[in-house]
Amino acid sequence: MSLANKRTDEQRTEQHRGPVLMRGDQIKSGTTDQRLLDSRGPSDWVHTDPWRVMRIQSEFVEGFGLLAELPAAVSVFGSARTPRDHPDYAAAVALGTTLAKAGFAVITGGGPGVMEAVNRGASEAGGVSVGLGIELPFEQGLNDWVDLGVNFRYFFVRKTMFVKYAQAFVIMPGGFGTLDEMFEALTLVQTNKVTRFPVILYGTQYWQGLIDWIRNSMLAEGKVGEADLELLTVTDDIDEIVGRIVASAGTRSEQAVAESRAVAQDARAIAPDAE
Repeated sequence: MSLANKRTDEQRTEQHRGPVLMRGDQIKSGTTDQRLLDSRGPSDWVHTDPWRVMRIQSEFVEGFGLLAELPAAVSVFGSARTPRDHPDYAAAVALGTTLAKAGFAVITGGGPGVMEAVNRGASEAGGVSVGLGIELPFEQGLNDWVDLGVNFRYFFVRKTMFVKYAQAFVIMPGGFGTLDEMFEALTLVQTNKVTRFPVILYGTQYWQGLIDWIRNSMLAEGKVGEADLELLTVTDDIDEIVGRIVASAGTRSEQAVAESRAVAQDARAIAPDAE
């Protein structure tokens, strides 16, 4: 028998697991139903990638279901290590309060420090205070001022929630995690994955070194353009932050109305031709 014929014979033996096709040595004994109902089977399957996909899907469903009915919201990031007697903590409380009074929900990582302060300010002002926690080996649970919270296993699912349900990002002084959220937001705006999305940094003294490096190194070497620098606003004024977010939300609403009218007009123009 030639190798070609031998290969053809082997291919006749196959097994299907849902949409998955297996042949040769890849064929597993038993069926999916059998493995599900056989309580004597091993438990290692809960740690396999296909099962992780289901966990990931469930986290998206949980997050979407929890946050879908939020009012307009602002995601705020900052250090979990900021003590309660630090000026940044007081500023974060004021930011949460001012955002709540302007009608915005606040979304934070739900931890201590700046996150706690923002949640506290919003909650005490009667606003919607949201915390999106993450499973970490050293992190504590959601802070006491989170009124609506969920804990995630996966960073990328949590990041999606921060962006999807926010009208703006406010970046308070923080560390690597804060920088991660800031640069991801800037990348999404730069690449038009999200539009009309203010990214505002609080604390000119804290952030000035980074801004100078972006201008003097990244811009100077052509790694970013002048327009990219305009994606960032740096300020020490809480009222200015909220004012910019309110103005951006107004522009977003006007553009949404204009787009809806344009779609309706196009539909009316096409309708007679369809009859």
